[in-house]
Amino acid sequence: MAVVGLYAGIGGFELGFQAAGYEPSLLADRDEHCQKLLETRFKKVRVEGDVGAIDALPDNTQFVTAGFPCQNLSMAGDKTGIHGQKSGDVRHMFELLEQGQRPTLAIENVYFLLHVQRGGAMSELIRMIEALDYSWAYRVVNTLAFGLPQRRRRVFLIASTVIDPRQVLFADEAGPPASIQPTLDKPIGFYWTEGRAGVGTTVDGVPPLKIASTVGIPSMPAVLFPDGEVLTPSIEVCERLQGFPPAWTDMDFGVRRSPRWRMVGNAVSVPAATWLAKRVKAPGEMLQLPVRPLEKGKSWPTAAFGSKNGWFAIDASEFPVRMPPPSIEAYRDETWKPLSARALRGFISRAKKGGLRFPDGFITALERALQRVEERNPPQAAAAGN
Repeated sequence: MAVVGLYAGIGGFELGFQAAGYEPSLLADRDEHCQKLLETRFKKVRVEGDVGAIDALPDNTQFVTAGFPCQNLSMAGDKTGIHGQKSGDVRHMFELLEQGQRPTLAIENVYFLLHVQRGGAMSELIRMIEALDYSWAYRVVNTLAFGLPQRRRRVFLIASTVIDPRQVLFADEAGPPASIQPTLDKPIGFYWTEGRAGVGTTVDGVPPLKIASTVGIPSMPAVLFPDGEVLTPSIEVCERLQGFPPAWTDMDFGVRRSPRWRMVGNAVSVPAATWLAKRVKAPGEMLQLPVRPLEKGKSWPTAAFGSKNGWFAIDASEFPVRMPPPSIEAYRDETWKPLSARALRGFISRAKKGGLRFPDGFITALERALQRVEERNPPQAAAAGN
């Protein structure tokens, strides 16, 4: 059963669909580094660049996957919405569909899609879907549900004319896990590049991997471990935290600054895509979850479904399944690096000025870690080394 992967990135969606027995017939991404990776990892598949340059979908296309650009939809982006300079590229997918084929769509994007422009971006996306006579459903899904210690919330949307999207997205429900109190006897993940508006604090895991900080720094998270060490994971560890095979992005891209952090931060989590693909292949019975009418123009809930005949919110959690993830300690190996004194100092300063609430003792533990880093590498020695 042929799948076309548009805005394929590094192939997370497509790996998930392969695990369910589907094979890609065409992959497209305008990023030249992603193209090189796709050509290497999917050797028998046609790889294209700009989706807008594709004349037509292959005749046997049954499914289209699309993790279209999120830069104008994310909380860290410019929030110009579905017609923004980057995210607006999704119009090319709809231009292909307007030629007549109606393959089932599987779309992934950031959680903030539901809120940007007070829900206007999502409303416009749904309008384009319904204009093609699709029924649709979406659900916010958390990567934590699939046994990975990464708190990553993403919107997964199914639109189809041949299957009931509700039987894909709402046939499974595990309910959210019990909340864990953040204490220093458990690892605490956070973003050291932030500190004033938010830090993504995550107990025994990492916050969502992302492309870069707001100032363009490759943005790996940090983890304060119970032994007092503050470490950052390697790109290889972050590949694992997205569910990719080892060294999936390890290749020579011919550039000085590796694009691997951006590529992995942009990717679709493979286990989430696998769950979705298996449910697409074998839809179940829609569970008897509470449903209520959804007024157009109102805020979007975390799960909903509809068609031209009406829109409905449904009380589905972010955990369709619940595979308890291992501790982030299980991912700690020799490739992790200590957060530098400069980075620690900057984060502590921003955190103290920002007024955010942190777990008891968190800032003090970071200050102790800073002291140890400076003792191991005194400022004078560091300056001399520079």
